Amino acid sequence: MPGPHEATAYLGLGGNLGDPRAAMASALRIIDRDPGCRVEAVSSIHRTPPWGEVVQPDFLNCVAAIRTTLSPKELLALCLGTENALKRVRKEPGGPRVIDVDVLTYDALTLKEPGLEIPHPRMAMRAFVLMPLREIAPGFTLDGRTIDAMLDQVDREGIAIVEPGGRWWQED
Repeated sequence: MPGPHEATAYLGLGGNLGDPRAAMASALRIIDRDPGCRVEAVSSIHRTPPWGEVVQPDFLNCVAAIRTTLSPKELLALCLGTENALKRVRKEPGGPRVIDVDVLTYDALTLKEPGLEIPHPRMAMRAFVLMPLREIAPGFTLDGRTIDAMLDQVDREGIAIVEPGGRWWQED
C-alpha cells in the first residue's frame, strides 16, 4: 500500500536581526525534525544588501530543498510556526526581521489562495533567492525559464557567499 505523496519543496530563509545564521540553522532543524519533512540540501549563506525604502542591516539568506508529505497549507503552517517559535515579529513589509521562512515552490504546483501563492510570486525577481537556489538546483525552471535566464534579469550587486553550503545548519 503506497504511503502519502512525497513532494519536493524549496524554502527561502533569511534574516537580518540578532544572529540570522543561528536563526536559519534553528529553523532548518525545526523543519527537519517535523515527521512530515526532511531537509535534503541547503545552499551557502549569502550576504545580501537590503532593498526597498527601509534602512536596515544586510540580510543573510539561503535556500533549502526539502522532501515533505505535508500539504502546501500544512507546510506553510510549519514555516509560520517556525518563525513564531524563533520570535519573528511582523512590523513592516520588507522590514528587518529575525527570521523569514518562505515556501518558494512545491513540486510543479501552481496555487493562488489567500495567504499562500506557489510558486512564490516574487522569487524570479530576487537574486537572493535565485543565487542560492541555483547552487542546490542548477536545472531548476520556472514557467519555462531556466534559473540562469532569470538571474540575467535581476540585480546581483553586493550579494556574496559568506559561508559554504552543506551541513552548516547542523553544526550548532
